[in-house]
Amino acid sequence: MRIAFLLLWGVASFGIVFFARDLRAVVAGWPVNFWYCAQGAVLVFIVILAGYAWVRNRQGGDPPSIVTDTAGYRGYKRRLRRILATYVACFLIFLLVMALAEKAGATKAWIGAIFLLATVLLYAAIGIYCRTADPDEYYVAGRHVPAMYNGMATAADWMSAASFISLAGGLYLQGFSGTETQPGGLAYILGWTGGFCLVGLLIAPHLRKLELYTVPDYFRVRFGGRWPRLIAAFAAVLCSFTYVVAQIYGVGVITSRLTGVQFEIGLLLGLGGVLVCSFLGGMRAITWTQVSQYVVLLLAFLIPVSWLAYKQLGNPLAPLVYGQQLEKISALERELAKSPAEKAVMAEYARRARVYERKLQDVQGSLNREREALHARLQLLHDQNRDASLIFTASRELSALPRDAAAARELWTRAMQDNLARARPLGGLPPHAQAFAGDPDGTPQQKHSFQVSRLNFLALMFCLMVGTAGLPHLLTRYYTTPSVAETRTSVAWSLVFIALLYVTVPALAVLVKYEVMSHLVGQPFDALPAWMTQWSRVDPALLSTADVNGDHILQFGELRLGADMVVLAMPELGGLPYVVSGLVAAGGLAAALSTADGLLLTIGNALAHDTYFGDRHDRKSAMQRVMLSKFALLLVALAAAYVAMQKSADILYLVSASFSLAASAFVPAMVLGIFWRRTTRQGAIAGMLSGLGLTLYYMAINLPAVRTALGLEGDGLWFSIQPISAGVFGVPLGAAVTWAISLLGGAARAHEPVMS
Repeated sequence: MRIAFLLLWGVASFGIVFFARDLRAVVAGWPVNFWYCAQGAVLVFIVILAGYAWVRNRQGGDPPSIVTDTAGYRGYKRRLRRILATYVACFLIFLLVMALAEKAGATKAWIGAIFLLATVLLYAAIGIYCRTADPDEYYVAGRHVPAMYNGMATAADWMSAASFISLAGGLYLQGFSGTETQPGGLAYILGWTGGFCLVGLLIAPHLRKLELYTVPDYFRVRFGGRWPRLIAAFAAVLCSFTYVVAQIYGVGVITSRLTGVQFEIGLLLGLGGVLVCSFLGGMRAITWTQVSQYVVLLLAFLIPVSWLAYKQLGNPLAPLVYGQQLEKISALERELAKSPAEKAVMAEYARRARVYERKLQDVQGSLNREREALHARLQLLHDQNRDASLIFTASRELSALPRDAAAARELWTRAMQDNLARARPLGGLPPHAQAFAGDPDGTPQQKHSFQVSRLNFLALMFCLMVGTAGLPHLLTRYYTTPSVAETRTSVAWSLVFIALLYVTVPALAVLVKYEVMSHLVGQPFDALPAWMTQWSRVDPALLSTADVNGDHILQFGELRLGADMVVLAMPELGGLPYVVSGLVAAGGLAAALSTADGLLLTIGNALAHDTYFGDRHDRKSAMQRVMLSKFALLLVALAAAYVAMQKSADILYLVSASFSLAASAFVPAMVLGIFWRRTTRQGAIAGMLSGLGLTLYYMAINLPAVRTALGLEGDGLWFSIQPISAGVFGVPLGAAVTWAISLLGGAARAHEPVMS
């Protein structure tokens, strides 16, 4: 039965997506391929999970659970329903009060501050109320969280800053499938939902049988010895730290926008809300905080999207009607590609790219000439006693010059590539509804582009799916249910709650792009709305404009929106009341905080429970383990905050990289250990190290800074696969090495259980 469901999953994902370019028929106003990848596949995945849980739970055979059959447990669930209903009603009343306050004249600063304080104080109150030092409560919430509520908590944990803040922005920038060098688009929707089929069919129920606390615990129980657990703990810290940096960066962006403080201060303010929940109450506090956060982030996403859909199309059911705007966007894209003003912008960016190209022909000489010219200009300003602001600007330009030729080469190469991209039609963005770049029936170059684009789309989808099945903070959520049957049901509930947002994300990207193309583009620069200036002050990488062709009119190619910007600015872009902006920011904050809570707890537990204490299980060590986990969590949070302040990459890229790491480190050894009795400790160790090592190597060797430092030529890609999808190499290698070493090592020892 499991094999039949897996085959259905494979056909519904990779099978149909491979032929997406051929499914160009339009039905009821929808391109079939776009609708299927944005919504249809998600519905199929829900059916797979719900069907498997229903059939498997009816078959029985799971370990008995006394908890779920008692009258007390049924009464407990009734109380939870009443509490949830009361909470939702109170939150809606709060929104109504805030809307009335805005209408009565409350300022934006007050509205933003109230949204921030109210939500953070709510989460802190839950954390304080649920504080605990009991190991069962701290690590797994006492294992009595009902399936539906664990599904809500998992959905909040899953819908991180990447899902809430960046996913719609990624779809805005990448359209259906991205480009040759930047795969994505609907691959994120397919990957982050289809992966739950692997979680429910292959992993979560089997781990729940073992009554574990952490994912590295599984490697101790299954393979014995210290090394499998230590490697798993290291991998858990690595992929979770990469993930949590992105969440804390999102916290900083949102908090600074709501309060008007600097990014770094806003980041630390939001971090306090994270620590109160995870530090005091562990999984118990995090679970119920995430349930409350799910309500906030879902309403924060659905209300403005529905409002924008009603404004544009007269129907608030955005996922059902936004297909009408796809055709309009395609028409606008064709008009912009022919616009003389847009062509002038493209020509200017091409000229700038040629300037950087000439500099790169003699890097040291160009750097020396620029430094001499700036020194001469600064001296002239001093001699003429010019305004201090001009002198300061010239001094800043001089200090911003690269330190040496290597740094200059890296900086100018990146600038040349950026200008070349923006010298293409639509500012380098692909046509929104086009499945894969290039043309399978065109020139040899177009055919190559098509093959590379499709290959990267499928590779990214694979890494996201398999990575979902290996993320420690996600799998740990399914340790909290009362039984194995409840775990299967909870995985299905998780995807249902996630789908409520994920089927709406592509709608938001389309509606925002239509709003930008039809209303924002073409406005005079001096008439641009004030919110654009305010957002550019938070971080110029989020939003920037420049009158490149000198006509004082904003062209599409002159506007740059970061992926982390589209959702947060959507209410202001659509002309919605500011209270909706506050709600969206509160939702983004809830998404970032909920995921950061789970990730920090995972890291703290890996360091204390799995690494420091190892196999000690006495009562005294259990209490010490909880306390050390809390302090490890605090230190990791501060380290992640420091890294986030560097703004080294956007949220979507950081999160996607962690999926490749989790996929290659955990999944091959874990799945083989569950279903193949002959998997040995040596095989698991070798497979985890080789898979994770290859993934890290491929990511590192393709970093521009690394290639420049090592003097490497070319792009360094294997089969044209982008580094974000490095797990596509690590997973097969890890599986092959685990299998081969296990065969050489003979049969597994008798005490090594197989959970089939």
